Amino acid sequence: MTRNGTDATAHHHTPLILALPKGRILKALAPVLTRTGIEPDPDCLTESSRRLRFGTSDPNLDVVRVRSFDVATFVAYGGADIGVCGADVLMEFDYPDIYAPLDLGIGGCRIAVARPKTMVEDPATGQSRLRVATKYPTIARRHFASRAINAEIVHLNGAMELAPTLDLASVIVDLVDTGSTLRANGLMETETIAHVTSRLIVNRVALKTRPEEISTLIERFRTALATEGAV
Repeated sequence: MTRNGTDATAHHHTPLILALPKGRILKALAPVLTRTGIEPDPDCLTESSRRLRFGTSDPNLDVVRVRSFDVATFVAYGGADIGVCGADVLMEFDYPDIYAPLDLGIGGCRIAVARPKTMVEDPATGQSRLRVATKYPTIARRHFASRAINAEIVHLNGAMELAPTLDLASVIVDLVDTGSTLRANGLMETETIAHVTSRLIVNRVALKTRPEEISTLIERFRTALATEGAV
């Protein structure tokens, strides 16, 4: 059965779905899409557009634009066949139904631990338990468990930098780019857990049921990356 409950024959007459993240990654991805020859409807790259699904220059490919944290879920559950998401999302959810064949080398940043600058010592030193504010509970627990620390998670989706100053948590685990937001809120980066770039991801079932179409699409991205390196 397919995502629409139709048979395999009908499925091959439906477009492949490419899930793309909203925001800064989408802007960074625009030149890559151009080199692949994939041109979404013009308003796809416009933040003000309320549409979520777009056609492309390829009649066999549609684009859906979703929150960056949701791209992996759309692909893992078959709502999309292929997508672009950060390695941070893959690390957090670790979906077995996702195959990540390409590092696109865009959206570079890092997952880091940060604490208030006013703290003289690392609050994790000598502690067996630590309260951590983050939107990455799995990554945070795994990181601190490797140091024999039980991370008590305060799950926030934003404004993480406020947590230590309001005594919600001792430290935060968050995605860091320039570090300017940390500094502006009196925090300092103490550890880098992982470096992050955006990956091309594929639904494993879709790769088996539509191998030629998806393999061709992967190669278009691979060629686009090689072309960028040659410029």
